Amino acid sequence: MDNKNSYCVIMSGGIGSRFWPFSREARPKQFLDFFGTGRSLLQMTVDRFKKILPIENIFIVTNESYAELTMQEVPELSPSQILLEPLRRNTAPCIAYASYHINSINPNANIVVAPSDHLILKEDEFAAVINKALGFVDNHEILLTLGIKPNRPETGYGYIQIDEETVGDINRVKVFTEKPNLDLAKIFYESGEFLWNSGLFIWSVKTIIKAFNDNLSEVATIFNQGKDIYTTDKEQAFIKEQYSYCPSISIDYGIMEKANNVCVIIADFGWSDLGTWGSLHDISDKDKDANASLKCETLFYDSSENIVALPDGKLAVIQGLNNYIVAEVDDILLICQKDQEQRIKQFVADIKLKYGDNYI
Repeated sequence: MDNKNSYCVIMSGGIGSRFWPFSREARPKQFLDFFGTGRSLLQMTVDRFKKILPIENIFIVTNESYAELTMQEVPELSPSQILLEPLRRNTAPCIAYASYHINSINPNANIVVAPSDHLILKEDEFAAVINKALGFVDNHEILLTLGIKPNRPETGYGYIQIDEETVGDINRVKVFTEKPNLDLAKIFYESGEFLWNSGLFIWSVKTIIKAFNDNLSEVATIFNQGKDIYTTDKEQAFIKEQYSYCPSISIDYGIMEKANNVCVIIADFGWSDLGTWGSLHDISDKDKDANASLKCETLFYDSSENIVALPDGKLAVIQGLNNYIVAEVDDILLICQKDQEQRIKQFVADIKLKYGDNYI
């Protein structure tokens, strides 16, 4: 397959509020270096894809307010490779915008869509799967996703049920399901029929634009109006004017759950979506009592299953704490039970109501 037709769209517009207080509106988690490697999650994502396809074929879609930050993070990309959303409308409009833009550059493009804030531990396996996927969609009108073989009953991820029917050696998708409760997650895990939904998608630009026209016509209608405008100096004004008319809807709900040409590759490349403190705890180095500490010094007494994240050089002494998040950033300290971390979004909303935007 000619890799000049391979493109990547990196979605980088989110706030990552479940990772508050590390992830703040001024500097969301995709711009943070979680592991002290000197590379942010976004930079690691770009590094990963420039080994697979030409760097000039990488596009980042982000919010207008992160334009400058994104340019600083990835100076090797030209400004024309940063597509700016005037407001947040979830993943379907984001993917539609990038797809129509790329279609105007290369109507034979095959596209991999990736979040900016995921962790991949096995880079070589990842590259092999992406190359296989790009080759497959070059020859099949299929909406392809990557499903991760689960190693535990996880309630923080969506799931994909595999169909026995295949296209070539790749399974069709039977159904997408939202994040389950623990009992359902155990059933999914034990059945062997379900995969974690990685949020990684691969398709030809022709196939995804057809899918928008067939399944999410209100979005397609908006972007079809700009077919002579993309890549011209009128594009930004068109997007600024039209974007607010898009519904706020995810690609999963808007397209993948409705379409009848969806397949999944079963993959294992050390994936984590780093969506929550719990997922960060899972992949962090831990002591014999499963305590993890990031970028700080810690002494634990009678404590287990905690994650502690303080500014570099700070010392924490933790006694009698089990299964907690302790995170300090600037003028904020969060102490929260790890199994209650889904409430962090609510904490942030309450803080905004009481104290304004100072701590968001």
